[in-house]
Amino acid sequence: MRKVLVTGGAGFIGSHIVDGYLKGGWQVVVIDNLSTGKRKNLNKKAKFYQMDIRDKRLDEVFLQEEFDLVNHHAAQINVRTSVEKPLFDAQVNILGTLNLLASCIKYGVKNFIFASSGGAIYGEPEQLPVNEYHPKNPLSPYGISKHVVEHYLYSYRKNFGLNCISLRYGNVYGPRQDPYGEAGVISIFTRKILQGERPQIFGDGKQLRDYVYVGDVVEVNMLVSQKMEKLSKRKASSPDDLAYNIGTGKGTSVNYLYKLLSETVDLKKDPVYAPPRKGEIRKIYLDSTKAKRELGWQAKTDLPQGLEAIIKWFED
Repeated sequence: MRKVLVTGGAGFIGSHIVDGYLKGGWQVVVIDNLSTGKRKNLNKKAKFYQMDIRDKRLDEVFLQEEFDLVNHHAAQINVRTSVEKPLFDAQVNILGTLNLLASCIKYGVKNFIFASSGGAIYGEPEQLPVNEYHPKNPLSPYGISKHVVEHYLYSYRKNFGLNCISLRYGNVYGPRQDPYGEAGVISIFTRKILQGERPQIFGDGKQLRDYVYVGDVVEVNMLVSQKMEKLSKRKASSPDDLAYNIGTGKGTSVNYLYKLLSETVDLKKDPVYAPPRKGEIRKIYLDSTKAKRELGWQAKTDLPQGLEAIIKWFED
């Protein structure tokens, strides 16, 4: 039986991916320090280590478990935190990943999937939708850290033969997303709207984002995991050759998102507008043609369907 390590497996996206692997017959090990992940998200069929990816004891886990694949979703994900604490962001997202990569090489792990960011690494795009080869000019330390790791992965592939793929997500949403955090506008809005409160919109609300449902993200992770051997035989001339945009290809404004949510629950209140936040881009949505062509993946869940699912989860 194949064995996978999912870092951040108690988090929003990571826990859904754990469920996907278990459903597919994999043995699953989770590493999570529970700083933002939640124990209640953990699938009881997965083996759990409460540990930070920067921990020197990481080697002990790799020695004992003998992984076939590492799926790396543990991260500092908050753009505002990265702007306020860029050193902390780099320590977690860059040095933590390098600690994982060192263990992979030392213990012969062949395959590595990295959760990157299609919403942050490109910066303000020159054209829309953005494909994988668009110039990278990230505005936030978070986006910089994700971009830097992709270059490290390319280096590890060339120098050590590590088979690695980066998945550049749009704005992922769905059940289990923390409505009390700073990231995840759909969960934050949904909680406030269901409680009859007026959500806060930063800026004028005309910012465009590519909202992709977590179930679709799980599907692409499973497809990549199944196709890693085939993908490893491709020649890569740049980090972008090892990356896939994962989005819907549609830009949705924050104002329209609020309108959809409020109409769904029949809330007749206007949002509160606040000054824009530093480090956040104005408009971004992704061209995922490459993922469709090479992986056979495309987003299946439209926004109204996804919003209904997350509202039901909150109500339950």
